[in-house]
Amino acid sequence: MRQYYKLWWILIATLGITFGILGYFGQEIYRSAPPIPNKVVSENGQLLMTKDSILDGQTAWQSVGGMQLGSIWGHGAYQAPDWTADWLHRELMNWLNLAAEETYFQPYDTLTGEQQHSLQYQLKQDYRTNTFDKETDTLVLSPRRIAAIELTADYYDRLFGGSPELQSTRNSYAMKEITLPDEQRRERLTEFFFWTAWAAATERHPDGATYTNNWPHEPLIDNVPTAENIIWSIVSVVVLIAGIGGLVWAWAFLRKEEEEQQAPIKDPLTTFNLTPSQKALGKYLLLVVGLFTFQIFIGGFTAHYTVEGQSFYGINTSQWFPYSLVRTWHIQAALFWIATGFLAAGLFLAPIINGGKDPKYQKLGVDILFWALVVVVVGSFTGNFFAIAQIMPPEWNFWIGHQGYEYVDLGRLWQIGKFTGIVLWLVLMLRGVVPALRQPGDKNLLALLTASIAAIGLFYGAGFFYGERTHLSVMEYWRWWIVHLWVEGFFEVFATTALAFIFCSMGLVSKKMATVASLASASLFMLGGIPGTFHHMYFAGTTTPVMAVGATFSALEVVPLIVLGYEAFEHWRLKQKATWMEKIKWPLLFFVAVAFWNMLGAGVLGFMINPPISLYYIQGLNTTATHAHAALFGVYGFLALGFVILILRYIRPQLMFDDKLMKTAFWWMNGGLVLMLTTSLLPVGILQFIASASNGFWYARSEAFMQSDILQTLRWVRTIGDVVFIVGGLAVTWQVIKGVFYIGATSTYSEQAVYNETPLGQVAMASGTINNGDNTTAESTCCGGCGGEQEK
Repeated sequence: MRQYYKLWWILIATLGITFGILGYFGQEIYRSAPPIPNKVVSENGQLLMTKDSILDGQTAWQSVGGMQLGSIWGHGAYQAPDWTADWLHRELMNWLNLAAEETYFQPYDTLTGEQQHSLQYQLKQDYRTNTFDKETDTLVLSPRRIAAIELTADYYDRLFGGSPELQSTRNSYAMKEITLPDEQRRERLTEFFFWTAWAAATERHPDGATYTNNWPHEPLIDNVPTAENIIWSIVSVVVLIAGIGGLVWAWAFLRKEEEEQQAPIKDPLTTFNLTPSQKALGKYLLLVVGLFTFQIFIGGFTAHYTVEGQSFYGINTSQWFPYSLVRTWHIQAALFWIATGFLAAGLFLAPIINGGKDPKYQKLGVDILFWALVVVVVGSFTGNFFAIAQIMPPEWNFWIGHQGYEYVDLGRLWQIGKFTGIVLWLVLMLRGVVPALRQPGDKNLLALLTASIAAIGLFYGAGFFYGERTHLSVMEYWRWWIVHLWVEGFFEVFATTALAFIFCSMGLVSKKMATVASLASASLFMLGGIPGTFHHMYFAGTTTPVMAVGATFSALEVVPLIVLGYEAFEHWRLKQKATWMEKIKWPLLFFVAVAFWNMLGAGVLGFMINPPISLYYIQGLNTTATHAHAALFGVYGFLALGFVILILRYIRPQLMFDDKLMKTAFWWMNGGLVLMLTTSLLPVGILQFIASASNGFWYARSEAFMQSDILQTLRWVRTIGDVVFIVGGLAVTWQVIKGVFYIGATSTYSEQAVYNETPLGQVAMASGTINNGDNTTAESTCCGGCGGEQEK
């Protein structure tokens, strides 16, 4: 066991240092978040708004879908504008027009260049100068700026209130008519939008950057990238190159060739009876593919709103199923089915780890967890509907309706339910793992798997560290603990370790190789992944050190992804090690796809938007959606589906995969995803990037630009990729349904988990040997409760 000490200490040190960095600069976010003034007043002391009224506006924004309807500070949906950038530009233009009328008695557009530049200088002084008094907690606004705010607020009141003259604009933004019926709440909403724009235009310190590090790009007030932005972008590229170089050298000089593992004659996982809890996993697989099918259809529905706005092929659907609602369901369904796939994988492994038997009442726990998941899914989706329909009382919205924060949209009550379910899963897993840890033998791989299980169970709780009226910057800090750290970090470690555990249990890789690879991968993932959380927060009201840490460490996230081609090859090569591996070739192919999309979606497309200078111009554009689709489905989606069909293979031991169906599923989903990205999302994102860099971020998300002919055509073209992907998705769903319900089965299901092989193959758990059914024995390679390969 000493051979792993160094790797364990590296992992522990990595976790300690990186969480220390994350926590230290998290405190910095609390200290330096843009102030929400207790009072906003005119120069003569007239009260305009208060901290409470601004936060009331934040809750109103949450109730209409929040980040699912446009975005704030670049985070959210892409069809409607970024409300921060849009409000800021409209307010600036209103100020200039007011100034032109007062100074030159004519509209701003008719002034000479010299006159315009003179007013722009005054504009910059008025907007970038910080008039917030920390001592009195009061923000003072000039008369002209107050007038500009009132004009801008009137436009937003009419936009969200259903004024007929803005119907075509709402259609372009995929907003339903009368998005927010309550007039008073609309007024509060405009105050919240104003505050986000104020933070984006006002310098934190004199002659410095704004609270949002000069984001968004707005030439009228010289909102341009800071020097620090450029410096740390260059540093991130240098760190990436250095990291890749270091990994290549380490791979070349430190990696030792393992002696080829001799595969068993028969699959060790098929040499024991299925336990009741494993048999009960069929309904989990159905829930996965059911939610997956719903998600891909609602995704196509959502994408269609980008071209018709309020209709689906001429049918006005937005009044009940608006863009903000169906996009919420699309994202939440993805998170639910992917998480369920991972939970099912863990529950399948638990009895194997426990020596091939269920702990007492394990099946009951598995059944309770399933129905708890169903309740949370149905409850959260229903709450989303009533919230966005504005049927729900405002005070209920955050708790059972819609939190308004992308990826964490479900109401707090359902979030608590989801966390409770995850903790129940953790308990069910530990009931199988803890007894195995007490057995003699090498338990390092099992210990790492246990740690990743515990992290998944507990770190979702980070979502409870913010509330309905928490400051936006602070909320973003904790939200990304879930979206980035929990999903992209600990799920990644769990997936890597679980796969290593499965292959080790099958006797395809040695325990030493599986353990070393898992520990090393965990350290690499955590080194960049934990502090790399900050790369989502460059412009969320944070300071330069947060940008520096995020840029530097997020570059390291890409480093381990460069060797995934080798990992994919190794996974694919496993099918040649034993004839029985042919029976699980499709799960293996899905794992190969995971490695490919990890490299392309998370690596290439992820780093495309990671450096601060890049994200400055393209945050909140379709380039982000390109990365999100390639990484979320390409990596976690294929991985969850791979787990599903692997589990199906074992709980329905006499199932023969329909090769035609699986080929359709695999290649059409991959092909559809490629088409979706290359023919629509990425080209739209690149054109938006050009518009953002040339004219300002507001323009890249404006009605005029987004409704241009070329962008409309590109969004229509996406239909081809969507249809191809849906065909592949339906194929894998039908394969799972056929398998679970024995549709088309050619023989009677046998509870003895052997692939039509002799039932003599029975694991001798205590002795660590396997009877191969031909009077010969082989040393057990199971990594479960027997302790695996016995120490010699």
